[in-house]
Amino acid sequence: MPARLLVASQYFLYYATLGIYLPYFNLYCYHLGFSGAQIGLLSGVRSVALVIFPLLWSALADRRDIRRPVYLGCLVASTGIWGLLLGTTDFRWMLITVGAYAVFFAPLIAFLEAFAMEALAQDKAAYGRLRAWGSLSFILVVLGLGGLMDRRGLGLVVPLILAGSAFQTLGALGLPRMAARPSRPAGSGLRHLAARRPAIFLAAGFLMLFSHGTYYGFFSIHLEALGLGRSFIGLSWAAAVVAEIAVMVNSQRLFKRFSLEAVIVASFVAAVTRWLLLAATREPLAILLSQALHAVTYGCFHMASILYMDRLTPEAHKTVGQAVNNATSYGLGLLAGFLVNGLLYDRVGAGVLFVMSALAALLGGALFAMGRGDAPRDQSPGRGASR
Repeated sequence: MPARLLVASQYFLYYATLGIYLPYFNLYCYHLGFSGAQIGLLSGVRSVALVIFPLLWSALADRRDIRRPVYLGCLVASTGIWGLLLGTTDFRWMLITVGAYAVFFAPLIAFLEAFAMEALAQDKAAYGRLRAWGSLSFILVVLGLGGLMDRRGLGLVVPLILAGSAFQTLGALGLPRMAARPSRPAGSGLRHLAARRPAIFLAAGFLMLFSHGTYYGFFSIHLEALGLGRSFIGLSWAAAVVAEIAVMVNSQRLFKRFSLEAVIVASFVAAVTRWLLLAATREPLAILLSQALHAVTYGCFHMASILYMDRLTPEAHKTVGQAVNNATSYGLGLLAGFLVNGLLYDRVGAGVLFVMSALAALLGGALFAMGRGDAPRDQSPGRGASR
């Protein structure tokens, strides 16, 4: 099977599992009687792992040139550990298990991004079309699960995530072994990313994902508090991903017309707008329409950030580069967002938290815009150059 198709299938299965986890796991915990702080802690421990363990696993993989074995090992371990959640509703046991699961789950997406960049070779501007398979599976899952959760209850969440992880593990067995490369000194990729331009980009990425803490942590709970059912919750998540898919399948046109820097700045502007809309409205139609901005706040930003990091990272450290990017944004940024939202949700509610999210996105956009003056102007994403 061609390498691109195999990577696309991994995206499909990875995001199918996230299509269960993101909309419904925190809601499941809420219905178990967990407080906002406990839900924030459960989300936070996963994000702590996203900060630390992608760096450790990717450094090992790049240094020893064992990316595929490490990826497979993490899949097997995370699947087995998640199975320990079956039959328990005790918070302490769930916290320990989710933490252990996250140690091995955390690096998977960084490895997938590195696999994708290698499979695309000189056609990196087509990344969106490859990544869109993940968005497609996400939308299929959230649309299918909304009504099912209404009928059968949230107890299905844990076993369905286990099934998705198991299928992804089986599918990964077909991934090709990449060409061997010489071993690299540990830590050299991290030193390169401490330069001014990568550091500014990573700080801005942190703020962008911090601003998503309310959305990923409490959006489903917020909708239920407004009196909206689980079918609407699934529809809302699906509407966002429909918009995301639309922009991803047109990634080549997007990056042919606009620079990576311009797309990133526009993503911050869209994030400020989106969070203010969610803070201001209680109308179901307005909420659904605001979800169209996910095309920019997630779809455009994610594609541009992956390609931008690929440009900034030397060839020998691509896995570490993507791991640092994910650890800083989806790890540290979401960790801070989850913890702050978890501590404040019961006191101030989602409306105030979405205003805080807008302010964080505004700060991140301003930081990136001010620091982009030394960015190279003569490279397209498709060339995949790094400096």
